[in-house]
Amino acid sequence: MEARISIITLGTRDMERSISFYRDGLGWPTKYQPGDGIAFFQLSGTWLGIYPWDSLAKDALLPSCEIQFGGITLAHNVREKTEVDHVFQKAINAGATTLKEPEDAFWGGYSGYFSDPDGHPWEIAWNPDFPMD
Repeated sequence: MEARISIITLGTRDMERSISFYRDGLGWPTKYQPGDGIAFFQLSGTWLGIYPWDSLAKDALLPSCEIQFGGITLAHNVREKTEVDHVFQKAINAGATTLKEPEDAFWGGYSGYFSDPDGHPWEIAWNPDFPMD
């Protein structure tokens, strides 16, 4: 098996709200037409899918109950420390909820956490030891 993640799909309770958050708020390019039932956002090296919560759970044969923390966060790393605050604020302005304000991290970088409108946690991080190409 190749070491690759092709698509990360997030369940949503409100397709239009989530599409607006990622497309309009964060400015990510999308492949979506009303009525498609799923939206895809092209990222660098992978895709992000947005799909109705209950439908995603049903497709994976999982219960559709929500949990507070599912043991996973998504990360968006930036090239410069100052970009963390800019990207973080852009997400908040788009409707994200602050989980942890950006701050210097114990591992030598700078990061903060927000959750998207469906509660999925995202980290915005700058890591001087993890260069972005």
